[in-house]
Amino acid sequence: MPQAEPVPGGEQLALIREAVRKAKEPRAKPRTWRGAALAAQLPVARVLVDKGLIHLDQFFDYAVPEAMDEQAQPGVRVRVRFGARVVKGRREGGELHDGFIVERLPESDYRGPLAPLAQVLSPEPVLGPGLLRLCRAVADRYAGALADVVQLAVPPRRARAENGPIPQAPAPPPKPDPGSWTRYAIGPGYLDALASGASPRAVWTALPGPHWPDELARALAATLASGRGALAVLPDGRAVARVDAALTALLGDRHHVVLTADSGPEERYRRWLAVNRGAVRAVVGTRAAMFAPVADLGLVALWDDGDSSHAEPHAPQPHARDVLLLRAADEHAAFLLGGLSVTVEGAQLVDTRWASPLTASRAEVRTAAPLIRTVGDDDQARDPAARAARLPSLAWQVTRDALLRGPVLVQVPRRGYVPRLACERCREPARCTKCAGPLELTGSPQSGGTLHCAWCGRPEAAWHCRECAGNRLRAQVVGARRTADELGRAFPAVPVRTSGRDAVLARVPDQPALVISTPGAEPVADGGYAAALLLDGWALLNRPDLRAGEEALRRWLAAASLVRPATEGGTVAVLAEPGLRPVQALVRWDPVGHAVRELAERAELGFPPVSRMASVTGTAAAVTDLLENAELPDGTDRLGPVPVPAAPPGRPRRMGDPPPGEEWERVLLRVPSGSGGALAAALKAAQVARIARKQTEPVRVRVDPPDIG
Repeated sequence: MPQAEPVPGGEQLALIREAVRKAKEPRAKPRTWRGAALAAQLPVARVLVDKGLIHLDQFFDYAVPEAMDEQAQPGVRVRVRFGARVVKGRREGGELHDGFIVERLPESDYRGPLAPLAQVLSPEPVLGPGLLRLCRAVADRYAGALADVVQLAVPPRRARAENGPIPQAPAPPPKPDPGSWTRYAIGPGYLDALASGASPRAVWTALPGPHWPDELARALAATLASGRGALAVLPDGRAVARVDAALTALLGDRHHVVLTADSGPEERYRRWLAVNRGAVRAVVGTRAAMFAPVADLGLVALWDDGDSSHAEPHAPQPHARDVLLLRAADEHAAFLLGGLSVTVEGAQLVDTRWASPLTASRAEVRTAAPLIRTVGDDDQARDPAARAARLPSLAWQVTRDALLRGPVLVQVPRRGYVPRLACERCREPARCTKCAGPLELTGSPQSGGTLHCAWCGRPEAAWHCRECAGNRLRAQVVGARRTADELGRAFPAVPVRTSGRDAVLARVPDQPALVISTPGAEPVADGGYAAALLLDGWALLNRPDLRAGEEALRRWLAAASLVRPATEGGTVAVLAEPGLRPVQALVRWDPVGHAVRELAERAELGFPPVSRMASVTGTAAAVTDLLENAELPDGTDRLGPVPVPAAPPGRPRRMGDPPPGEEWERVLLRVPSGSGGALAAALKAAQVARIARKQTEPVRVRVDPPDIG
């Protein structure tokens, strides 16, 4: 029989009762401070309330109790009651919200009674005047709310991180030698200007190879040598790690911090505080570091601005390039936009003479670049082994010869096994009978792979074509896993490694191996790859996007730059039509020429960046209401409306998808580049007016949307 539980003794029972009593007690709330004495000087605090609502994008005044006078300084976090009502001359009620004090005043413009601050959450000033000014500029550019931008700029508080000692900032390091910057005509001069305290602006087209992290680190070190701060923003953690290692090797680890999500919330906040307190003068980080409060900022650098990771997904969705341009102008800092490729925005900075081109001579390019060979659609494989590997003869030969000398990189545009299928007889895309989503094969049938829908996950055991009743399938697109299987069978003695979304490799050794990677996940090879294959170029070039050619070239250059120079036998084979402009730019290794021609075409058509655009998305009635009441700048072109497709059944809803059951449309507004600020202000004012008129249907406004193609 089960034994009875022991009965608690008197002392234990008392402890239990006390614990229960405490659990039932309501949580302590901040004092109301009603009737409390106010601060003798500057008794009014102007507060940015963390509401993030577009119609409440303003400051609110609160009274400062005398007990909070010392800690309630500009920049600190506070808690205030918002939405209070005036009852018999007093403000009562309202919900507690966090906020930031932006300034202290002797009196308020508001003549009614002021609610007092409820609590000073921390005496640490985290929203300084420079950071507040930057956040205001970003909010105005993107028609957003200041509170939303501040949420992006100031990380959440971690109390333990604020209690540590404040170290002294190290002395400025000596000026670094130019190193491999000597390969660029004005490279040493650019470093000299940074070290002397000047603020040069440049668009840097980096040479292929492993040297760019060290070159970027030397630019940061030269700025530190002048006694100023430096900031570098990179697209991902792997790129940050390479620059971090280069800067540590150059100066040690006391002059800079790394700001990425990988360090965890508390450690990241601790490092951010070190920058905010002036104990560290250099920051290397990912997108969120674009707001890092570096003291006496002397250089802002952005690497690979064409990478989509630089676009913030949260409102108001700013791009790191635009934020750093605002910082360079406001703080009179040097600017360095670097990359292996060049975007049309970078070409425009050079075309308008706002920045200078920082490029190498054609002789240096030929010395550093690998040999590029093209394989068109008419080049069919004749070797049986090449057919088994789904490779044309030339690509097969390049792979076979290169594996004798080192690893070979294979870039595949799509992940998965066979992510897109079609009917073998009529070529009609294979779709789910339940939700009409695309069918995919997750693995070979021998390894247990099944045919199922990519949207709803429903298996399709007995599929047949709705057009011709056929029941045999063919691959429309082959993914990275299928490519790895095929190449593994073609080269059975060579190890095959994969790098993609599920597992990204950082480095691979200098040994013969096939490295299958999706774009952006290519690992660095010790000593460089012996060769690279860029498969299915049409999948990148045929995307319905204005930037399809630019993006394809950017991804190809990123992979090809990891290959050894042609003088060491490095070869790249790209499977795409040789006559296309991005393919020719890759063959010549001429990203600047490609960007200049793209910019000229954009200017002729009136597309960004020579113009500014905004998208307005919502129901037809809501979009029409907003645009009819918006005082748009003169010369605004209205493009659309066009319907916005709903999220297919089974696929998670993404940002920009209409709610289930609603039909949305999108209108694009285009103005000259000088009218972008007026367009953003007009759209923001129209949104505020809609809310004031109790219009509840949502309308989404996005300035400079990247997906207008």
